[in-house]
Amino acid sequence: MGERENRSCYTVCVFQDTPWASRGLEALRKKGFENGVISILSKQSSEFMELFQESFGFAPSALEISGLGNVVAYGSLIAELQGSDDGLGRTGVAATIRRVGFQPHDGFIFQTLTERGGVLVAVESESRAADALALFHSYGGGNAAIGAWSGRV
Repeated sequence: MGERENRSCYTVCVFQDTPWASRGLEALRKKGFENGVISILSKQSSEFMELFQESFGFAPSALEISGLGNVVAYGSLIAELQGSDDGLGRTGVAATIRRVGFQPHDGFIFQTLTERGGVLVAVESESRAADALALFHSYGGGNAAIGAWSGRV
């Protein structure tokens, strides 16, 4: 089996700001999504750091991402985009998003919305991808989409 068959399935959206992200994260938890399946990425701000600390109980990692600058991030999506070659630092979200089943234009939209102050949130779960997508749409998650399932593309 190749890399494509072993790839995780992510549902990704960008909330317009930290208060919207807070409502979305709360709704994810109420629907049974645990912190271990959630990934999050935002430009650094005191408001976001407070939300992250309240939501996860620890400080997020700081990264330098091409096209975004200094950000804070957490989760398996970030690790997959980063890869072993510092993909996020060198080429950004738009160029690395294909690693998890999205097209570069999806990554460009996610990166642009995050650069404008949005908070990228992703859920890793193939079995509950549709649930996460519906929740994201219900709570204001912009451009919410499910990456290609293994074997679908």
